[in-house]
Amino acid sequence: MSAAWNPIRWFYREFGLASLHAAGRNAYLIILARTCRMFAYGTNSLILAIFFSALGVSDHQIGIFMTLTLVGDVFLGTLLSLVADRIGRRRVLMGGSVLMITSGVIFAVFDNFWILLFGAVIGVISITGGDFGPFRSIEESVLSQLTTPSTRSDVLAWHVSLPLLGSSIGSEVSGRVLHWLQSKDGWSEVDSYHALFWIYAAMGVVNLVLVLLLTEACELQQSANSYTEIPQGENESREFRGLDIPEPVDFPAGRPGRLARAWTWFSKQLGQISAPTRSVMYKLWFLLAIDSLADGMVPYSLTNYFLDVNFHPSKSTLGDVTSASYFLGALGATLAGPLAKKIGLVNTMVFTHIPSSAAVLVFPFPPYFWMVAGLLLIRAALNSMDQAPRTALIAAVVKPGERTAVMGITSALRTLAAMAGPTITGLLASNEHFWVAFVAAGVCRLVYDFGLYGLFVNMRLDQHGTAPMEQVSNDRVESRRLDEEMELESILDSDDSSSEDSEMNSKMGSTLKLPSGFEHTRARSRSPHRGNNDINA
Repeated sequence: MSAAWNPIRWFYREFGLASLHAAGRNAYLIILARTCRMFAYGTNSLILAIFFSALGVSDHQIGIFMTLTLVGDVFLGTLLSLVADRIGRRRVLMGGSVLMITSGVIFAVFDNFWILLFGAVIGVISITGGDFGPFRSIEESVLSQLTTPSTRSDVLAWHVSLPLLGSSIGSEVSGRVLHWLQSKDGWSEVDSYHALFWIYAAMGVVNLVLVLLLTEACELQQSANSYTEIPQGENESREFRGLDIPEPVDFPAGRPGRLARAWTWFSKQLGQISAPTRSVMYKLWFLLAIDSLADGMVPYSLTNYFLDVNFHPSKSTLGDVTSASYFLGALGATLAGPLAKKIGLVNTMVFTHIPSSAAVLVFPFPPYFWMVAGLLLIRAALNSMDQAPRTALIAAVVKPGERTAVMGITSALRTLAAMAGPTITGLLASNEHFWVAFVAAGVCRLVYDFGLYGLFVNMRLDQHGTAPMEQVSNDRVESRRLDEEMELESILDSDDSSSEDSEMNSKMGSTLKLPSGFEHTRARSRSPHRGNNDINA
């Protein structure tokens, strides 16, 4: 019977289910919340560009809309992630849920381009099918806090794979719903698109409810030794001046402008990140900006638009292809955790991303729909395998107290780089050069892959992270066990050294002879672990 359970135990350990179980209830809620959001994003990515085309919006305007939406995501995501640890991570996630609901309602009701643009900029609308905005960086920081270095990549992999499964289901459902609604009398193409945004708003409500169920453990946990010593005397004050403390910024007379105040505030937040962390992140931020520019040029919404314009498949067929893409992405993300354990974080990020980049590079050239759909499936299956290792890499090189800010800045810089992509693609599409966007995106992605390998493959990880509560507790248990082992050895040594007493006891006859094994009972009783083992035996 035990042999039958071995494959299940292997799958439970190897694919990170044990790590996910150890992370606890908050991790379940965070992953479920993101899965619901990605379900909504899956419905959104299928139709967004096609929806604006049905409204009579030009390709160039579609590109500008997506760019301005990403600009709003930059400011919103950066602001909320930088203040999340001070005002509360759960409060920020609740605010983001409300903005998601607002955007969904606006898109479900209005047709005016400028009103829709306003709803996208001030709210949360995914134009790429990805999780931009205030949610992801905060959730990744929380999950990094709830896990240990040995379990982190597994939990983060599930934080990617299950939401991609949600996107797959969302794309499939949206394709079927559109086909059904457009076949009914009285339903126009635009009306069917509006109906899907009600689903988007409903998922925002579900996300809000799940965030409300999170506990205090999701907030930043201050360690007992995280304090700054205040100088008490002249000598200490001199030593205190030697510390690396940001100098206050002196403004000229008069009230500084808004741009100056915003830059000063951002510089102050960046100054709270330690110099070693910044030196590593500057290189990674540069590479991620290149990769994000490529993703912004050919997001799933514009990729579906390219397929719709060039091959004219039915919406249900397009939904099937998009759903299969997200499903394969979910499978790939599930394998990322075990693969990262075997070959390392950086190797997993690079060698799974290169084939995906190559698929983007050659995407516009096949003459048949099934060939292009196959390349899209290859791209999607491997594209998500670098997400969880990338987050684990950042968590491994960043101090715990800096993670939320660093991940927020990372998300903002990626969005900032991506926001130029849709405008470039819109201009190319309006001039009958849509295919150039895919070639340029593929080249940029390959530059990111090889640059990442060259700069980070030999980097040492987890050099200054503090252990989570579970790890500290396990370390204390291990330390206590080692102390008991040393005590046991000393007791046995003392028993060996008292050989004269042992010989005397052996001469006293059977009336005083101890039962077999009793001579070590005193030593065993000092180890509670061994005592329990003896009882169980």
